[in-house]
Amino acid sequence: MNSADLDITEQDLRLLAQQLGQCLTAKGLKLASAESCTGGWLAKIITDIPGSSAWFTGSVVSYSNEAKHSLLDVSEATLNEFGAVSGETVLEMADGVFGRTDADVAVCISGIAGPDGGSEDKPVGLVWLSWGKRDKSVFANPFNFDGDREQVRKQSLRQALHCLLDLLVCD
Repeated sequence: MNSADLDITEQDLRLLAQQLGQCLTAKGLKLASAESCTGGWLAKIITDIPGSSAWFTGSVVSYSNEAKHSLLDVSEATLNEFGAVSGETVLEMADGVFGRTDADVAVCISGIAGPDGGSEDKPVGLVWLSWGKRDKSVFANPFNFDGDREQVRKQSLRQALHCLLDLLVCD
């Protein structure tokens, strides 16, 4: 890991979000998100950008399992079998986002930012992301980030923005 991974600033994130907004606008697409470990930080970064309502529908902060279930229809069976931090859960979160918004694109984040809550199977710094387009493939991948709670969360946000930029083939 290099120090740039731990030294992400709000400005770095805002610039990525601005780039994403320009790409979504150019393609006539709207984004929605569901966040757990980032607690709405992605939505904050996006809504700091004037005019983002033209391309950002909104976000669901589903921090608890109950919120994932009641707000996004993540099944209790999925949460019990795989846990909140899993590919299965973030894929169901994406289904919930698409089911509740008119967004064309979704991104979902669930992870263990620390300092506790980790296990041998799911260590602190493990974050699952899902992202994709409505009625097309939605991807889910795990990422392992280092650093303290804030650094893990910032790396999660940066990765989510990069995944969206790559999905949309944005420069």
